[in-house]
Amino acid sequence: MSNELDLRQYMMIIRKRLALIVIFVILCTAAAAVFSIFFKAPIYEASTKIIVNQTASQLATGQLDINQINSNIKMIDTYKEIIKTPAILDKVAAKYPELGFTASELARKIQVSSVNNTQVMTLVVQDVEYRKAAETVNAVSNVFQEEIQHIFKVENVSILNEAVVDAEPGPVSPNVPLNISIAFVVSLMLSVGIVFLLEYLDDTIKTEADVLEYLGQPTLAMISRMNPEDANSSQPRKATQTYKAGELERVSIEK
Repeated sequence: MSNELDLRQYMMIIRKRLALIVIFVILCTAAAAVFSIFFKAPIYEASTKIIVNQTASQLATGQLDINQINSNIKMIDTYKEIIKTPAILDKVAAKYPELGFTASELARKIQVSSVNNTQVMTLVVQDVEYRKAAETVNAVSNVFQEEIQHIFKVENVSILNEAVVDAEPGPVSPNVPLNISIAFVVSLMLSVGIVFLLEYLDDTIKTEADVLEYLGQPTLAMISRMNPEDANSSQPRKATQTYKAGELERVSIEK
């Protein structure tokens, strides 16, 4: 028995179970939409930018030192790691107790990134409250600027811009259209896969074509399924006509 299917058979399988596919996709997509809108808490994001620049003595001379700039760019990776260490975050937790975060919690919340060949770092904090996210990222930036002077004995870190605490930005998560789109695509793929799996596991013979294809024998006879209503209607009806005694049409004469 061959398990290979051509494109026409694939389309017939999908058409046969199209209702199952549609129902499954609608339910999954609706569930994703309801969860994203009503159950998923909105997440807000606040960010600051820090620049690693020349020291005060270098700025006083008015000379642009290319080697120093390249050195500052290479120091970015070091600074990115230092920001998330207890040397910085312990001081943030101690100096800003109103934030309510420990050093380990701050390390999980802070995201530090930089663009290649630039002297700028971006600190990002996400929280369910925008104001708290802004206050947290500003606190980490300020403490880092102060402490890096003691760690490396340099004064080449400046804050380009702080997060605006009183701003009212929209949430960055959940992305409802994206979640619905992902749920639609994934549920469609799953439903089609389930349909083909059900078809593969179904080894019953249903039509004359199946008999000829799988058994190689012609069909001699078929017994069709009948509804109870059709079975009752096919039974011979009892005669309801009555006859009177002595009627000539009911008399037979023997010779």
